[in-house]
Amino acid sequence: MFLSALYRYPVKSAQAEQLPESRVDAMGLCGDRRWMVVEEETGRFLTQRAWPQLGRLKASHDPAGGLLLETSGQMPLAVALPPADDNLRGVTIWRDSLRVPDAGDAAAAWLSTLLGKAVRLVHCPVSRARYLPSGYGLNTDKAAFPDGFPLLLIGQSSLDELSRRIGRPMEMLRFRPNLVVEGSAAFAEDGWKRIRIGGMTLRLLKPSVRCILTTLDPQTGERSPDREPLTTLKTFREREGDVLFGQNVAVDGEGRLEVGMPVEVLE
Repeated sequence: MFLSALYRYPVKSAQAEQLPESRVDAMGLCGDRRWMVVEEETGRFLTQRAWPQLGRLKASHDPAGGLLLETSGQMPLAVALPPADDNLRGVTIWRDSLRVPDAGDAAAAWLSTLLGKAVRLVHCPVSRARYLPSGYGLNTDKAAFPDGFPLLLIGQSSLDELSRRIGRPMEMLRFRPNLVVEGSAAFAEDGWKRIRIGGMTLRLLKPSVRCILTTLDPQTGERSPDREPLTTLKTFREREGDVLFGQNVAVDGEGRLEVGMPVEVLE
């Protein structure tokens, strides 16, 4: 088995970056979902579930830690990394509330034009990260702005089996993984507890619960009229009302991951 793909999402719910390699820290891939768009008035997070326009947003990191925002019909905008303790804004992501630095008025105006709604862009420095959902992981595990966990892993064979059942290919990016493993049996990752990739040890904490976001084409943002892949997933991957696909993962220590690294199941 080997690591066949690495994906990073600089802004939560925006476009993916495919990477040949990445540094890894306690919050997952460095630069992954460290930025998020929130409602200006309430601070509540926005995703493609309700705002598919976010799928048109391309964000890439600059060497200083800031972002370059790009989308069709608007001039690109460079956003500086805000200081960790200045201009803090209260935000809410699911059940978590935290105070994180705001990225400034220019980024807010640019994104508000894209979405047609008053929004702000915020950043999560390591010092202001969230703990994982209660009952999962260690008391030292933290995350920035993913739905709950630092990393998401999917086996390529699992996607291949799902595509076979649907009758047409499903894009991996519908499921927004960070790590794709090739060479395992379909859904083998359901039984893994600890794995080693290269020199790093990762803990698989719980299955990922899937939502309507998976029905959006990652290239066009259009919703599948037949509600695939959720329709088929519900026929064989539903447990107690939740549709499961992929595994949420935490990492031990810091290090580096590279496409092609061997994957070993430890437990």
